Amino acid sequence: MNRKNQPSLLLGLAALALSACSSNPPMQTVDYVDIERFMGDWYVIAHIPTFIERDAHNALEQYELNEDGTIATTFTMRRGGFDERVREYNPTGFVRSENNAEWGMRFIWPFKGEFLIIYLDEDYQHTIIGRTKRDYVWLMAREPAMDEADYQRLVQFIADRGYDIGELRRVPHRWD
Repeated sequence: MNRKNQPSLLLGLAALALSACSSNPPMQTVDYVDIERFMGDWYVIAHIPTFIERDAHNALEQYELNEDGTIATTFTMRRGGFDERVREYNPTGFVRSENNAEWGMRFIWPFKGEFLIIYLDEDYQHTIIGRTKRDYVWLMAREPAMDEADYQRLVQFIADRGYDIGELRRVPHRWD
Protein backbone atom coordinates (compact mmCIF):
# COMPACT_ATOMS: atom_id res chain seq x y z
CA MET A 1 0.00 0.00 0.00
CA ASN A 2 1.21 3.48 -0.82
CA ARG A 3 2.18 5.30 2.41
CA LYS A 4 0.56 8.53 1.15
CA ASN A 5 -2.83 6.78 1.11
CA GLN A 6 -2.36 5.08 4.47
CA PRO A 7 -3.72 7.86 6.78
CA SER A 8 -6.94 8.28 4.83
CA LEU A 9 -7.37 4.51 4.59
CA LEU A 10 -6.91 4.14 8.34
CA LEU A 11 -9.40 6.91 9.11
CA GLY A 12 -11.91 5.40 6.71
CA LEU A 13 -11.55 1.95 8.20
CA ALA A 14 -11.94 3.37 11.70
CA ALA A 15 -15.16 5.09 10.61
CA LEU A 16 -16.37 1.80 9.09
CA ALA A 17 -15.69 -0.05 12.34
CA LEU A 18 -17.46 2.57 14.42
CA SER A 19 -20.46 2.61 12.09
CA ALA A 20 -21.32 -0.91 13.23
CA CYS A 21 -23.42 0.71 15.95
CA SER A 22 -26.88 1.35 14.57
CA SER A 23 -30.59 1.32 15.33
CA ASN A 24 -31.45 -1.34 12.74
CA PRO A 25 -33.04 -4.58 13.91
CA PRO A 26 -30.57 -7.39 14.64
CA MET A 27 -29.24 -9.34 11.68
CA GLN A 28 -29.99 -13.07 11.97
CA THR A 29 -26.88 -15.21 11.49
CA VAL A 30 -26.69 -18.86 10.50
CA ASP A 31 -27.13 -21.36 13.33
CA TYR A 32 -23.58 -22.71 13.24
CA VAL A 33 -20.34 -22.40 11.26
CA ASP A 34 -17.75 -25.18 11.22
CA ILE A 35 -14.90 -22.70 11.41
CA GLU A 36 -12.25 -25.03 9.98
CA ARG A 37 -14.47 -25.90 7.03
CA PHE A 38 -15.16 -22.20 6.42
CA MET A 39 -11.46 -21.42 6.04
CA GLY A 40 -9.90 -21.11 2.59
CA ASP A 41 -10.64 -19.11 -0.53
CA TRP A 42 -13.88 -17.19 -1.11
CA TYR A 43 -14.39 -15.24 -4.34
CA VAL A 44 -16.45 -12.06 -3.91
CA ILE A 45 -19.22 -12.51 -6.48
CA ALA A 46 -21.18 -9.37 -5.58
CA HIS A 47 -21.13 -6.75 -2.85
CA ILE A 48 -22.25 -3.41 -1.61
CA PRO A 49 -18.65 -2.25 -1.43
CA THR A 50 -16.70 -0.31 1.13
CA PHE A 51 -14.72 2.59 -0.31
CA ILE A 52 -11.58 0.45 -0.71
CA GLU A 53 -13.51 -2.12 -2.78
CA ARG A 54 -15.11 0.23 -5.29
CA ASP A 55 -14.47 -0.96 -8.83
CA ALA A 56 -12.84 -4.19 -7.58
CA HIS A 57 -11.94 -6.90 -10.07
CA ASN A 58 -10.87 -10.46 -9.11
CA ALA A 59 -11.79 -9.85 -5.46
CA LEU A 60 -10.72 -12.78 -3.31
CA GLU A 61 -11.01 -13.23 0.46
CA GLN A 62 -8.80 -15.91 2.04
CA TYR A 63 -9.14 -17.12 5.63
CA GLU A 64 -6.69 -19.12 7.70
CA LEU A 65 -7.30 -20.16 11.32
CA ASN A 66 -4.44 -19.21 13.62
CA GLU A 67 -3.44 -21.33 16.62
CA ASP A 68 -4.81 -18.65 18.98
CA GLY A 69 -8.25 -18.84 17.34
CA THR A 70 -7.95 -15.59 15.39
CA ILE A 71 -8.42 -15.63 11.64
CA ALA A 72 -5.64 -14.42 9.36
CA THR A 73 -7.39 -12.75 6.45
CA THR A 74 -5.98 -11.81 3.09
CA PHE A 75 -8.17 -9.74 0.79
CA THR A 76 -6.81 -9.18 -2.71
CA MET A 77 -8.27 -7.37 -5.69
CA ARG A 78 -7.39 -5.29 -8.70
CA ARG A 79 -8.98 -1.86 -8.55
CA GLY A 80 -10.27 -0.48 -11.84
CA GLY A 81 -9.51 -3.39 -14.17
CA PHE A 82 -7.93 -6.78 -14.67
CA ASP A 83 -4.58 -5.28 -15.67
CA GLU A 84 -4.23 -3.05 -12.61
CA ARG A 85 -1.83 -3.93 -9.82
CA VAL A 86 -2.97 -6.34 -7.12
CA ARG A 87 -3.92 -4.64 -3.88
CA GLU A 88 -3.72 -6.63 -0.67
CA TYR A 89 -5.23 -6.01 2.76
CA ASN A 90 -4.68 -8.16 5.85
CA PRO A 91 -7.29 -7.67 8.55
CA THR A 92 -7.57 -10.07 11.47
CA GLY A 93 -10.83 -11.83 12.28
CA PHE A 94 -12.03 -12.56 15.81
CA VAL A 95 -14.85 -15.02 16.44
CA ARG A 96 -17.32 -13.39 18.85
CA SER A 97 -19.98 -16.09 19.24
CA GLU A 98 -20.19 -19.73 20.26
CA ASN A 99 -21.80 -20.60 16.92
CA ASN A 100 -18.82 -19.02 15.04
CA ALA A 101 -21.16 -16.87 12.91
CA GLU A 102 -20.34 -13.48 14.44
CA TRP A 103 -16.87 -12.05 13.92
CA GLY A 104 -15.10 -8.80 14.48
CA MET A 105 -12.78 -7.84 11.63
CA ARG A 106 -9.90 -5.57 12.64
CA PHE A 107 -8.06 -3.53 10.03
CA ILE A 108 -6.46 -1.23 12.60
CA TRP A 109 -6.20 -1.56 16.34
CA PRO A 110 -8.43 -1.28 18.36
CA PHE A 111 -11.38 -1.02 15.94
CA LYS A 112 -13.25 -4.14 14.87
CA GLY A 113 -15.91 -4.00 12.17
CA GLU A 114 -18.96 -6.24 12.36
CA PHE A 115 -18.80 -9.39 10.20
CA LEU A 116 -21.92 -11.60 10.33
CA ILE A 117 -22.31 -14.86 8.45
CA ILE A 118 -25.98 -14.57 7.49
CA TYR A 119 -26.08 -17.29 4.85
CA LEU A 120 -24.01 -20.44 4.35
CA ASP A 121 -25.11 -23.39 2.26
CA GLU A 122 -24.65 -26.88 3.67
CA ASP A 123 -21.83 -27.64 1.22
CA TYR A 124 -19.88 -24.50 2.20
CA GLN A 125 -19.86 -23.32 -1.41
CA HIS A 126 -21.80 -20.04 -1.03
CA THR A 127 -21.90 -17.55 1.81
CA ILE A 128 -23.23 -14.08 2.52
CA ILE A 129 -21.57 -11.76 5.01
CA GLY A 130 -23.72 -8.93 6.33
CA ARG A 131 -23.85 -6.15 8.88
CA THR A 132 -26.62 -4.98 11.19
CA LYS A 133 -26.48 -1.51 9.67
CA ARG A 134 -27.20 -3.02 6.22
CA ASP A 135 -24.63 -0.74 4.65
CA TYR A 136 -22.25 -3.39 3.27
CA VAL A 137 -22.77 -6.98 2.17
CA TRP A 138 -20.63 -9.62 0.47
CA LEU A 139 -21.92 -12.57 -1.56
CA MET A 140 -19.06 -15.04 -1.92
CA ALA A 141 -18.45 -18.44 -3.47
CA ARG A 142 -15.70 -21.03 -3.61
CA GLU A 143 -15.47 -20.55 -7.39
CA PRO A 144 -15.19 -17.24 -9.29
CA ALA A 145 -18.39 -17.90 -11.25
CA MET A 146 -21.86 -18.74 -10.01
CA ASP A 147 -24.92 -20.27 -11.65
CA GLU A 148 -27.32 -17.44 -12.53
CA ALA A 149 -30.28 -19.06 -10.77
CA ASP A 150 -28.23 -19.38 -7.55
CA TYR A 151 -27.06 -15.80 -7.93
CA GLN A 152 -30.62 -14.46 -8.32
CA ARG A 153 -31.84 -16.53 -5.36
CA LEU A 154 -29.07 -15.17 -3.13
CA VAL A 155 -29.65 -11.59 -4.30
CA GLN A 156 -33.28 -12.04 -3.24
CA PHE A 157 -32.04 -13.35 0.14
CA ILE A 158 -30.00 -10.14 0.51
CA ALA A 159 -33.01 -7.99 -0.41
CA ASP A 160 -35.18 -9.90 2.09
CA ARG A 161 -32.71 -8.94 4.84
CA GLY A 162 -33.34 -5.25 4.24
CA TYR A 163 -30.52 -4.31 1.88
CA ASP A 164 -30.95 -1.91 -1.03
CA ILE A 165 -29.98 -4.28 -3.85
CA GLY A 166 -29.82 -1.32 -6.20
CA GLU A 167 -26.45 -0.70 -4.52
CA LEU A 168 -25.30 -4.30 -5.11
CA ARG A 169 -22.40 -4.57 -7.57
CA ARG A 170 -21.39 -7.76 -9.35
CA VAL A 171 -17.60 -8.20 -9.17
CA PRO A 172 -15.92 -9.03 -12.49
CA HIS A 173 -13.64 -12.08 -12.42
CA ARG A 174 -11.12 -13.28 -14.98
CA TRP A 175 -8.51 -15.78 -13.82
CA ASP A 176 -6.06 -16.69 -16.57
